[in-house]
Amino acid sequence: MVSSEKTEYDVDLTVTLTEAPGAEPRTFRLRSADGVLSPDEGSVESNLPDAHAALAAVEQFGEEAFFPVPRPDRICTQQYGGPQIAVVEGTFRGRQVNSQFSRTDGCEIARWRSLAPLFGGLGGSTGNV
Repeated sequence: MVSSEKTEYDVDLTVTLTEAPGAEPRTFRLRSADGVLSPDEGSVESNLPDAHAALAAVEQFGEEAFFPVPRPDRICTQQYGGPQIAVVEGTFRGRQVNSQFSRTDGCEIARWRSLAPLFGGLGGSTGNV
């Protein structure tokens, strides 16, 4: 459960990545204030393998990925990209985030790829098809 407390960070996200059914989930954290990562990149503050790339992806695609606008005219290819699931919770620019990402069709694969560094860039998390 995500806390509703105010935070000093404009990006404060926790990612839980499950790479396959029954696999042990991995948890990553990304925190930044005014576009600057928490000082100790190896800490639990931002423990992604490439926190800078994750922050860049979130800054570029976060609004659209976390708060998508329904588009009834959108057509998604029926292709399967893999069993990976990522749950992202926290805050992004003052807004509450509770999003799930998967690779179940072309639209979801594109959404996954836009934020792949946030999912740890490990194994199937990169979204390569």
